[in-house]
Formats: sequence, C-alpha cells, structure tokens
Amino acid sequence: MQLSDSELNTKEKQQTQPKADPISATSLADMEPERGLLPVLKNGKFLILWSGQVFSQLADKVYLVLMIAIIANHFQAANQTISGWVSAIMIAFTIPAVLFGAGAGVYVDRWPKKAVLVVTNIVRGGLVLILPIVLWLSNDFNLGNLPLGFCLMLLLTFLVSTLTQFFAPAEQAVIPLIVEKRHLLSANSLYTTTMMASVIIGFAVGDPLLELADSLVAKIGFGEALGKELIVGGSYAIAGLLLILLKTGEQKNLSDKEQPHILADLQDGLRYLKNHHQVRNAIIQQIVLFSIFAALAVLAVRLAEIIPAMEAEEFGLLLAAAGVGLGIGAGIVGQLGHWLSHFQLSLIGFLGMAVSLLGLSIFNQEFWVAMGLIGILGMFGAVVGVPMQTTVQAETSEEMRGKVFGLQNNAVNIALSLPLALAGVMETFLGLPKVLLGLAGVVIIAGIFFSLGNRE
Repeated sequence: MQLSDSELNTKEKQQTQPKADPISATSLADMEPERGLLPVLKNGKFLILWSGQVFSQLADKVYLVLMIAIIANHFQAANQTISGWVSAIMIAFTIPAVLFGAGAGVYVDRWPKKAVLVVTNIVRGGLVLILPIVLWLSNDFNLGNLPLGFCLMLLLTFLVSTLTQFFAPAEQAVIPLIVEKRHLLSANSLYTTTMMASVIIGFAVGDPLLELADSLVAKIGFGEALGKELIVGGSYAIAGLLLILLKTGEQKNLSDKEQPHILADLQDGLRYLKNHHQVRNAIIQQIVLFSIFAALAVLAVRLAEIIPAMEAEEFGLLLAAAGVGLGIGAGIVGQLGHWLSHFQLSLIGFLGMAVSLLGLSIFNQEFWVAMGLIGILGMFGAVVGVPMQTTVQAETSEEMRGKVFGLQNNAVNIALSLPLALAGVMETFLGLPKVLLGLAGVVIIAGIFFSLGNRE
C-alpha cells in the first residue's frame, strides 16, 4: 500500500525531528556556568593552595607577635619602652619588600612556581625553629651596644621577609594556572578573605595562642619557652608540606630558559604595564586602596584616643573592624560580583569608601558609629581590591606574571610608606576630621577617573 504525499511528508518530519530528551532541562542547567564560591571550593588544586595560604599567612602575622614576645622576655629592660626594639624589627621586615619585591618576581617567572612555594615556606619554618638555639648560643654576647641575640633576630627577620618576597608573587601567579578565568573573581575573593582573616586572627589572638603553645609544650616536657617558635615555624612547615601536593600544570623542563637579567627584565615589566592600560590602572587603584588603609592604620590611634569609650592602645579594635568588613566584602564580591564588570565594581567600591570616610569625619567620637563606618569602609575596600587583583591576573600573560606581580608588590610596599609618614603629621596640623575629609576627596577622584578611563 502506497502512502499519500501528505502522509510521506508527515513521516519524514517525524523521523527528522529529535526525540524528546527526558533530561534536557537538567542538561541545560548543567551547561549554565557555575558562579560564586562553590566551583572554586570544588577545585582540589585551589583547595591545596588555599590551605597552604592559611598556614603561611597565619604564620606571617603571628611571626611579628613572636618577635615582640621575645623582645619583652629577653631584651627589654625594666622601665624601658619597647617601641625602639619593635621599630627595628619592623624595619628589618620592611626593607626586603622595598629592595627585592620587584626583582623576586623576575626570578619567579623563570623558576617552577610550585618549588618556590614549597621551599620558601619550609626554609622560613626552619629559620623560626632555630631561633631558640640562636638565642641560647648568643646569650651574654654583645655586638657594639646591642645584644648579639637581637642582632641575629634582625638578620633572621630580614631573611624571612626576603623569602616572603618570592612567595607572594609565586602564589599570585599560580592562581590563574589552576583556576578557570571565569572563576578568578571568586578565587581572589576567597584569597582576600583569608588574608584579612589572618590579619585579624594573627594580631588579635596571636599572643594568647603563643602562650597556650608554650604551656602545652611545657606540659609535654620539651621546655618552657619553645612552644611559640614551634607553632610559628610549624605553620610555615605545614604550608610547605601541603603545597608539595599541588599540581600547577607548569612545564617540568625549564632548563632551556635563560638566566634572568634583572634590569632588562624589570624594564620588560614596566614596558608591559605601559602597553596594557587595564593591568596598569588596576595596579594603581590597588596602590590607592592600600594607601588609604595605611593612612587609616595611623589615624586609628588618634581616633581611639578621642572616642570616649576607648583608649589609644585599643586602636586594634578599629583595625579589626576594617578587617571584618574586608572579609565580608570579599565574600560578597566572590558570590555576586560576576553581575558587574570589574571597573563598575571598582567605582562602586571607591564611592562607598568615600561615603564611609565622609561619615567618619563627622561621627568620629561615637564608638559604635565609628566601628560600623570603618567596617563599611573595609567592605567597600574589598569591592575595589578583589576585582582589581582579578584583572591583573586575568589580563597578564603567563610569562609576565612574575615580573608584573613583583612590580605590583614592590610599588604597593613603597607607596605604603608615604601615607604612614604623612598621615600623622597632617592630622597634627589639620585635625582628624579634615584629614578624613581629604581622604574621601582623593577616593572620589580616583574612582571617577579610573572608571571613566577603563570601561570594559
């Protein structure tokens, strides 16, 4: 029996039409790119790097608390201020950042980044763990007018900070190697949150944590004053051991790479920034951001002094509020920031910071209002910092990341010194409200300027 033309057409259409897929809706959902923090937390490689970051950055912050504790127990005389001793340690910790920050990035480009991450942490851990031996061997010896043990502490601090200059650009350069470009914003938000949390935990609970470690070690029978070094050095060592498990996907055969030429490579990095305005402007915005927070660190002492419910030495509470805000802001950006461009987020962040500083210039004697405004300042600071760091990572070619991150760290460290030096002087002559108002003006100008010049 022959089919009519209409029946043939109907049959052909039925044969050519795709069969209904019962899971098509699920398939479509699976094709939608995952957003927020969840896909980053599913990334095993990033979890290893993040775990190493937790231990390494916590050790970084508690290290300074350890130095202060050693000074108080071994070198500070009765009725003597500790400021001079602590200033010397801070200088020893800061000088490598200024001297070697950019050059370290040049070497990071040519070395296996995993090896840099592992070695810098394990060696830093070893330097901390030999501190008790160094202090014991140098006891009762002087170098000029200074105790030899303190001079050796300065040297060890210098070496620890120097290794940190290699660790930082390597860590930042690894993130784009192990995280997809579309998830970089979330990865950086988690990175920033962890960094801020380590600041809060390190400075807030560092001293009781070290005392607890001493008491536990004493109960075990290993001595009364070894726990502090064990917990700091051990944290560095744990970070290094965790990072051994990291797979970055880098080429293993790097012997054909030429040796770095520091000045030439730094010129290459500067030339790259000159020709890539998005990366350059993102770094400049980070410099502005960190300069504002450096100024806040100085002004917080005066702010705590004039708030009726506080004492000057309690300024750490105000900085902790900024840290909490930064953590909250970083989390929000990681979860929802993909809805806006990076430079739109930057404009919102700068404007929010300006409003917070303006409010702080008016309500600077109300404890809870000041705490809230500083927390909001930190939150909007993360709305600037996280997308700008993501822009630097995403828009910088792999072979240039070490140089660029080294220059970035170096520029930030140098830029921080200016507000640290000027903020207190300006507050003395102009008063706290006017300085805060001036900072708000700087932030507004920066936000508008960069948003207009860097629309994506």
